[in-house]
Amino acid sequence: MAENIPLEDAIEFAENPEPRCPCVLVLDTSASMSGEPIEALNQGLTMFREQLLKDPMASRRVEIAVIAFDNEIRIEQDFVTPERFEPPKLTAQGQTFMGGAIQKALDLIQARKQQYRTNGVAYYRPWAFLITDGAPQGEPESVVQSASQRLKNDEAAKRVAFFAVGVEGADMETLSSLVVRTPVKLKGLNFAEMFVWLSRSMEAVAQSRTDEQVALPPPGWASV
Repeated sequence: MAENIPLEDAIEFAENPEPRCPCVLVLDTSASMSGEPIEALNQGLTMFREQLLKDPMASRRVEIAVIAFDNEIRIEQDFVTPERFEPPKLTAQGQTFMGGAIQKALDLIQARKQQYRTNGVAYYRPWAFLITDGAPQGEPESVVQSASQRLKNDEAAKRVAFFAVGVEGADMETLSSLVVRTPVKLKGLNFAEMFVWLSRSMEAVAQSRTDEQVALPPPGWASV
């Protein structure tokens, strides 16, 4: 019912009734990411915003959220369009609570889709982009397995398109067992090129129909 719609949502969707293309970044900020990796990741986030803002359609349709995970799982940014996105300054410490982070990302997507439906806003299949240089660490195995099963169910039902990127040192075999799509490995610390690719992919999706299959540009920044 209309009276249950938060005023902020109602205003936002009234001002911008475009279909939404949500993308949640699930970012490993454990201790092994300290130094150059975390710096390159922070620079990449800034570039991601800048690239999306160059495309008028994407800047109205794409929504970005950021979840960071180490010994804690934090929503650094809930879903916003690029002009409202302020890239967080990430720091690295602790272990790798990856299973819980995947669950949090799927929860965030589910909640945002409900907001779209409540406000009568169309949306594309949400994307999630996991970036890690390790494997799950420090959390119960049951949490990891539960996250993996939920992810596989959500992919099968086309509720999400979940991509995993391994930075140098990532356990690609473990990543492969957790996700449906084959993980790719980042070449060096080429986060900038990766985020340019991601922004172009989001632009392509944003310019399509909500039910259309979109051909994505080849990821020159990665190897399978």
